[in-house]
Amino acid sequence: MDGNTLALIGAALAVALAGAGSAFGVSFVQQASCGVITEYPEKYNKTLVLQLVPASQALYGFVVGFLVLTKVVLTNTATYTPIEGGMVMGACLAVGIAGLFSGLAQGKVCASGVIMIGKREEMLGRALTMAVVPELFALFGLIVSILTVLLIEPTGPSIIDEIYNVAAGA
Repeated sequence: MDGNTLALIGAALAVALAGAGSAFGVSFVQQASCGVITEYPEKYNKTLVLQLVPASQALYGFVVGFLVLTKVVLTNTATYTPIEGGMVMGACLAVGIAGLFSGLAQGKVCASGVIMIGKREEMLGRALTMAVVPELFALFGLIVSILTVLLIEPTGPSIIDEIYNVAAGA
């Protein structure tokens, strides 16, 4: 398997894992919101804020996946060697795994926050403050992934060189 393929698999994993964490996290909050909104329909907007918070991990995975796609597809100056592609895939796993688990944890914290709002509406600020803590771990994964992907430069032959060599019969 060539390096570019490994890098693209990494991009897919970043998006898929972080997206899964967000999807499950958001669903936890929405389930709690349904219970509160049934009793207090006027609290919908406040619960909606907490429903959106765990969705950020999906955005982080998308940013890293897009960065890798941009480097692999749009810059045809060189290709990743298999080792470099594996390194990029590992870098993508940082945001993917961090996004998966922090999205799950953040969803549980936000679901508890929805229950707080159901009992005491003025607790929204405190619920959001508590939701920030799991977010930090996703941000750590995002930063490590972006820096690593940016620092790993492809050193293999360029795609254009390979096409030229095939055309020249070399």
